[in-house]
Amino acid sequence: MAKAAYKPRLQEFYEAEVIPAMQEKFQYQNKHEIPQITKIVMNMGVGEATQDRKHIENAANDMSLIAGQKPVITKAKQSNASFKIRDGMAIGCKVTLRRQKMYEFLDRFVTIALPRVRDFRGISGKSFDGRGNYAVGIKEHIIFPEIDFDKVDKIRGMDIVICTTAKTDDEARELLRLFKLPFKK
Repeated sequence: MAKAAYKPRLQEFYEAEVIPAMQEKFQYQNKHEIPQITKIVMNMGVGEATQDRKHIENAANDMSLIAGQKPVITKAKQSNASFKIRDGMAIGCKVTLRRQKMYEFLDRFVTIALPRVRDFRGISGKSFDGRGNYAVGIKEHIIFPEIDFDKVDKIRGMDIVICTTAKTDDEARELLRLFKLPFKK
């Protein structure tokens, strides 16, 4: 007996609502021209890891709770005496989410985490890179419900990059707006 394919809520929303809206607005000739989200990359820099290795382990554990998969420890490519960093020293962690995990994370990010940000008025609509990718920085990783506030040793920030197949920033902005990302007016 074949197992039924599971589709995240946001992926079904993309297929049912976003594709027709994008087709109508931009008049695409082919369904493969319609932009889609390809991956979400989360990065957490841990500068205090130069003093104590425990900080990088705690950051990696927190990130694995948020992402649902094990992060990769990033290492310094060059030595820098002013930051007390040597070549090959662990200085952060990152996770790349694709397919179902990507849609699950984006759903939790938009509906649960962003509304928990203190004094939240929307995310900036200017953080596009010119090729349809969007980056947002978060000051506190404790906005995610998976993180137990009592077990956190230090509040850390993180960068979240949403990569799309859109050719222009306007296409990407419309795609993310249809995914209900709360841009500032």
